[in-house]
Amino acid sequence: MADLKQKYNQTIKKKLQEKFQYSNVMAIPKIEKIVINRGLGEVVTNNKALNTTIEQFIAITGQKPILRKSKDAISNFKIREGQIIGCKVTLRSKRMYDFLSKLINIILPKIRDFRGVPTKSFDGRGNYTLGIKEDSIFPEIQGDIDKLRGFDISFVTSTNTSDEEAFELLSLFGMPFRKNQTKED
Repeated sequence: MADLKQKYNQTIKKKLQEKFQYSNVMAIPKIEKIVINRGLGEVVTNNKALNTTIEQFIAITGQKPILRKSKDAISNFKIREGQIIGCKVTLRSKRMYDFLSKLINIILPKIRDFRGVPTKSFDGRGNYTLGIKEDSIFPEIQGDIDKLRGFDISFVTSTNTSDEEAFELLSLFGMPFRKNQTKED
């Protein structure tokens, strides 16, 4: 796996500078962090899901996830105040680049019938969120999987002006976006 930080500093910054004509070198966008998040609504009925998720996140990212607790009680969903309803991992620096490299070069091509990631998942502020439906595509998750669970991967960039800059940044890193995306996708 190529060192993506080195690639960013040597080639990607120059290409972004040429395309968008930044007046300041510090204005060139970069990926600040990658946040991996999973909602755990099923913990209400299946307590094993929490332990499984923690183990999977540690295996995938190399760091322990932060558990998220509910702020309010919601009786319709059988959720009590303070109950664990999700977990997340925030990757920065070396772990972020290692995860991004693994995602682009190993994980995404492994998905069956993969045609690229959708281009419509930008939030208007230069951040991109990718939904993964099956956690089993990661080679670190082995053994008996009781249920396929998905999670979201959010790429937080330093640009807050347009999605075009973030799209170009992620494309230069090698993110395989879909070509000729139709409205049905």
